[in-house]
Amino acid sequence: MDAIELLETDHRRLEDLLKKGEETTARAVKGRTELLDTLTIELNAHELIEEKILYPALKPHSEAKDIVLEGYQEHHVADVLVKELHGMARSDERWGPKLKVLKESIEHHIGEEEGDMFPTARSVMSRAELEELGARMEAMKADALRRRP
Repeated sequence: MDAIELLETDHRRLEDLLKKGEETTARAVKGRTELLDTLTIELNAHELIEEKILYPALKPHSEAKDIVLEGYQEHHVADVLVKELHGMARSDERWGPKLKVLKESIEHHIGEEEGDMFPTARSVMSRAELEELGARMEAMKADALRRRP
């Protein structure tokens, strides 16, 4: 799988988790906790491979630099929201709306990556480069998921 295909697969998984989270109610404390834990693990692994492998490979290309820099910032915003969600009671009336803001932020990020960054990556990198990046990303992600606490 090349780097873009791997990330698009991750995107579909994150979208699914966020949709499930948005459908929960304040009474679903256990479900919200499990969902948030899974979402955090998946999001952290996804951000790791983008920030350590894809973004550094793209940043030197002038046509990709701005979107890469924005991507780092969008990851930061998502991390702040996830941290705040972990710090709140799952039954808090603000939990659902905060998750919705996280969902909207991640959907925006996915849209920019798939609409701008990924086509740019395909135009400035060869198929072989994208496959090599994908192999490195798969290995790093598998390692990160194995090591999680």
